[in-house]
Amino acid sequence: MRTICCVSASASTLAACRRRCRTVRRATEPDRIAGTPMNLNLSEEQRLLQDSVARYVAREHDFAQYRRIADGDAEAGHAVWRSMAELGWLGLPLPEADGGSGGGPMDIAIVMEGLGSALVLAPYLSTAVLGADLIARLATPAQRERWLPALAKGALRIALAASGAIAADGRRGLDIRATRGHGRGWRLDGVVRGVVDAPDAGLWLVPARIDDDAAGPADAIAVFTVTPRAPGLAATAFGRVDGRRAADLAFDGVTLTDGDRLGASDAEPGDARVALEAALDAATAAACADAIGCLTVLVDRTVAYAKTRIQFDQPLAAHQALRHRMVDMALHREEARAIALCAALRLDGDPGARARMVSGAKIRVGRAARAIAEGAIQIHGAMGVTDELAIGAYAKRLLAFEMTHGTAAEHQRRIVALRRAAGGLRPFD
Repeated sequence: MRTICCVSASASTLAACRRRCRTVRRATEPDRIAGTPMNLNLSEEQRLLQDSVARYVAREHDFAQYRRIADGDAEAGHAVWRSMAELGWLGLPLPEADGGSGGGPMDIAIVMEGLGSALVLAPYLSTAVLGADLIARLATPAQRERWLPALAKGALRIALAASGAIAADGRRGLDIRATRGHGRGWRLDGVVRGVVDAPDAGLWLVPARIDDDAAGPADAIAVFTVTPRAPGLAATAFGRVDGRRAADLAFDGVTLTDGDRLGASDAEPGDARVALEAALDAATAAACADAIGCLTVLVDRTVAYAKTRIQFDQPLAAHQALRHRMVDMALHREEARAIALCAALRLDGDPGARARMVSGAKIRVGRAARAIAEGAIQIHGAMGVTDELAIGAYAKRLLAFEMTHGTAAEHQRRIVALRRAAGGLRPFD
C-alpha cells in the first residue's frame, strides 16, 4: 500500500486520509468478508488433535521415511496409510453414521498442516478430503454405504479425474464428455492430465460435461465412478516433482451404467456442479494448510541454520541484510497462515464468500510459498537444492502446490468473475 505523508497537510486533508484508510481496512479485513467475526482460536479438542498429529509425524515420519516412499517403497506408503486409518484421520470429516467422527474444516486443516510439516506422501487430500466430500454431497444412501465406511477404514483410495484448472467464467473446467449410450448407459470420452494419486487409487471420480440436449442445460455435468480396469480406459503413470505419483487418464468410449453415476438419476442438473465446486474449494483450502506446514518448517530451519552457520568468523544471522530477509519470511508465513485459517472457516458459509476467500488464500499462500522457498534456498546456499537436504524437498512440494488446484492467475480471474456476478469488482465484501 502506498504511504502518504501528511505532516504538512490541512485538517480537511487529514480527515480525508483517515476516511480512506478506514475504508481500505474494512475492504481488506478477512473478518468482514461475510459480515461476521471469525474465531481463529483452537478448541480443546482441536489442540489435542494438533498434539496427536505432531507426535505422530515426529515419531513415525522423518525425512528418511519420505525418501523411501518417494523412491517407490510401497510397503512404507501402506504403513503410513494404515496408521492414518488407525488414528481416525481418514474418517475425520465423515459423519458418524458413515463411520467417521464428524470433524469440520478446521480439523482437516490441522491434520494437513501436520502432514505438510513432515512431507508425508499419502493420498489423504485426494481421498479423505476431496473424494469423501464429493461422495458425501452427491451419493445416494446405497452409494454412501458402499464407499464411505471403506474409506474411513483405509480400504479405499480415491482420485478425482479433473485437472482443477479454472475457466474464464470462474468455474472449474472439465476435460471429459459424457454422452448417452444406445441403451440407458453412458459413454465417457476425453483426456485428463496430471491426476494426482491416480496410480494407487481403487476408485476414480470422473466429473464430465453432459453432451445431451435432453439431459438439461448446456453446462450440466455429472460425476461418475470408474474403476481402473474399466474397458477403454488407459492410464500413464509418472512421478511428480514433490514425490507424489500422478497419471494421465485417457477415456475412449468407456461404457458405464446409470448406477455408476454419483447421486440419483433424477437429481437437479446443477447439483453436481455446486457439489464439485464446494469439494474443490475444500481441497484447495486443505492444500493451503499443507503448504503452511511446509512454510513453518522452512522458516524455522532457515533461522536455526543462520544462527549456527559460521562464515568470516561470525554466524550468518549477524548480517543485518539476512536478518531482514528472515523477518520478511516470517511475516509471509504468518500472513499466509491467517488467510489459510480464514479460508477453512469459510467453507461452511455462503458459497460466494467461500469461493472468494479460498481463491484469495490460494493466491496469498502461493506468493508466500515462493518468497519463503527462495529465501530458504538462498540462505542455505547450494546445499539447499541437494536431495540430501530436506530444504529442497519442501521447496519442491511448494512448487507443486502453486500449480495444483488452479494457478494464481486462474484464481485472480475467478475472483474477478465472482465479483462481476455479484455486481462489483472489489475482491472482498
